[in-house]
Amino acid sequence: MDRAQLPLNALRAFEAAARHLNFTRAAAELCVSQGAVSHQVAQLERRLGTPLFRRLPRGIALTDEGHALVPVVAEAFDRIGGTLERFTGGHLREVLTLGVVGTFAVGWLLERIDDFSRLHPHIDLRVLTNNNRVDLAGEGLDLAIRFGDGAWHGTHADLIMDAPLTPLCAPTVAARLNQPEDLGRESLLRSYRADEWPRWFAAAGVRCPALRGAVFDSSPLMAAAAILGRGVALVPAAMFEQDLQTERLVRPFPIEIQCGGYWLTRLMSRTDTPAMAAFRDWLKGAASV
Repeated sequence: MDRAQLPLNALRAFEAAARHLNFTRAAAELCVSQGAVSHQVAQLERRLGTPLFRRLPRGIALTDEGHALVPVVAEAFDRIGGTLERFTGGHLREVLTLGVVGTFAVGWLLERIDDFSRLHPHIDLRVLTNNNRVDLAGEGLDLAIRFGDGAWHGTHADLIMDAPLTPLCAPTVAARLNQPEDLGRESLLRSYRADEWPRWFAAAGVRCPALRGAVFDSSPLMAAAAILGRGVALVPAAMFEQDLQTERLVRPFPIEIQCGGYWLTRLMSRTDTPAMAAFRDWLKGAASV
């Protein structure tokens, strides 16, 4: 059927009548007469060559063909209505759903996100945090910021910034630390990536002590424990600049290790939208400052 000849008025009358199962109530909703709705539906039935309603003594009921057509027509009108509602001030509002590893969200993105909204007022940014375990398709994400080496199957990744790990702790704990060997007397706060502390001690040229105690699924939790004096956290210092500036956390040793960086990712099968491209350009620019 030629799109230019789609019987939109008849389809709207049919959808309203199917929802109410009553021509009179459908007419009231559409602000037309009951006769107009009945005429539009009859016109559609003639065009399709099949009845869509059974006319009963006390109302109407959908035929099998009517039942099959209802969800298709309703979804089409819902999508049209949803798109029209996204127009404000002559611009189409786009929704961008972003998944972000919690460390990056709290340590970097949160204080800069207003800048993106100011530059792109017609993009509705929806931010979902995670602990670096991301299912782009399953969670309906347009983009995801995650920590790692950039190698995720079926995923395109753009490096945002490197994030070397270094020990951070409360000043009272740092006062007891004169050399890396002294860490053996402290509680070493760990993430689920078990190789991080061994790699740091190898970089320091010191034997790694036995690791025990709680395992954390996020760097902000580890840092919070470190601030309370519960131990030494091995985290990306760039994500805790405010805590370092206020000396809630201090860096006892300059040694750091590269275990990965923060990447902006999307599915290779996902077509770029203007909103996705705008966020990528903004993020790269903001991260380079």
